[in-house]
Order: sequence, then structure tokens, then C-alpha cells
Amino acid sequence: MRVHVLQVAYGDDEPLSERVQRVAALVAEQQGADLVVLPELWAPTGFGYRGWAAAAEPVDGPTITAISAAARSIGAFVHAGSIIEAAAPGADRGPEGRGLWNTSVLIGDEGEPLLTYRKIHRFGFAAGEPDLIEAGDEQVLAEWETAAGPVVAGLATCYDLRFPELFRSLAEQGANLFVVPAAWPAARVEHWRLLGRARAVENQAVMIQCNTAGTHAGVTMGGHSQIVSATGEVLAEAGDNEAVLVADIDVAAIEQYRATFPVLADRRL
Repeated sequence: MRVHVLQVAYGDDEPLSERVQRVAALVAEQQGADLVVLPELWAPTGFGYRGWAAAAEPVDGPTITAISAAARSIGAFVHAGSIIEAAAPGADRGPEGRGLWNTSVLIGDEGEPLLTYRKIHRFGFAAGEPDLIEAGDEQVLAEWETAAGPVVAGLATCYDLRFPELFRSLAEQGANLFVVPAAWPAARVEHWRLLGRARAVENQAVMIQCNTAGTHAGVTMGGHSQIVSATGEVLAEAGDNEAVLVADIDVAAIEQYRATFPVLADRRL
């Protein structure tokens, strides 16, 4: 399975509508990919909290519609990163009544949104995300067939990476691969790199991490998107600028490694 990770760089001077068009065009250039991955909140910006309500949209809004068209044009699955999802009129607005979520969307190779994941762990220590959006409450896995066997992808977003119990639970449900879009700042980028490798090694699963680059809302983003094998080997890693990572994932090798080094079978807790 060929994976393309699109580390998008942007600043506050790029209008949202222009960025959506630019990124959709970039997705449409990824011929030969089986899976394309975008970062967290690349359209409304990860740290531009003040603009989130204005940029909120439903899953069938303009951002996902544009990326869906690009996915259809290349015949690839696309993890569209995440949007600020707005509740539909009359729909449940969540336990705190905010009606907004940090929602990632997986799009099928025919351009149809297949499933969504609402970020469970909100970053901000009672400010930022906890003060503005609802928390997700459901773990999400996506499964599809490849020539080498089935992919079972566990979905997570950014700050989720700091909570190993989520990834262990996804692995127990069958995940052999994790997809983690993020807007992770440069100040803590070494945590991003280390935790991604740790989640891969401890669960014997491939880790696909897609971060943003550039600077927005005064925050310099960390970049360093990476694709990590189930053994912890970094197969591809970006720097701190816009980049496209490409790596081939041997799905069968994941199960072979788990069978020959069955560490997960020795768990006692």
C-alpha cells in the first residue's frame, strides 16, 4: 500500500477558501497513491481559535466536498485531516451544547465520505479546545482490502497521541495501522516524533503522522510528519517546510512481525 503524507504549510495571510483550493489541487496530484493523508485543521488553522466558529461547516460542506472530488480524480482513499464540524440545524449539539467538534473524515476511493472521527482528547488545559468544542466519545476504525491483506486503521488526532490507552484499545480491536493528523507546534516537536514511534512499537502497528508546517496565530508549527513501521523504523520523515512523504507499507509484514515476536500475547494488565 503506497501512502502519501501531505505536510501542508500555511500562514495567516492565506485566505481559507484559497487554501482549500490549493490543497485540493495538491491531493489531485498524488497519482499512484493508495492512501493520502492531510493534517489536522489545515483549513481553519489549528491555533486560530478565534476563527473556528466562523469557519465551522458540516461534513458535507465545501472543504470535504473539494477533497472528495480530488480523491475521486485519483482513485485513492484520502484521510482529509480534520475540520471544525458544525452541528446540523436541530441536531444534537453535544453534552456541553456547543455544537462544534474537531472532526476528521476518511474519504473512499470513489470520493464518498466513509466515516468520521471526533477528537476525543481536547488540547488546551480548560482553554482552547475544551472551552470551544465538544469532545468525541467514540473510537473509530476503518477497514479496507489491499493486495497484501486487510488494513485496519485506527483513527486519532494530534493530542490523542499522548494517551497510549487509546492506541492500545484500537489495537485490541484489530488495528494494524494508525493515522494521526495534527497541528503540533515546534516547541514540542520532539514529543511528536518520540510518541509516534512509541505508539508504533508498543502496539506493533504502523504509524502515519501528518503534521502542519508554517506559522499561524503566532505559533510556529513543528512539521516532521513521519511514517513509522511496526518495528519502530522511521520509513520517511519530513523537515519543517511543506513536503510530501511517500512510503510503501507492507501490510502482510505487520502480521508476520506480530507472529514472530508475539510480545502482545505476554500482557498481564
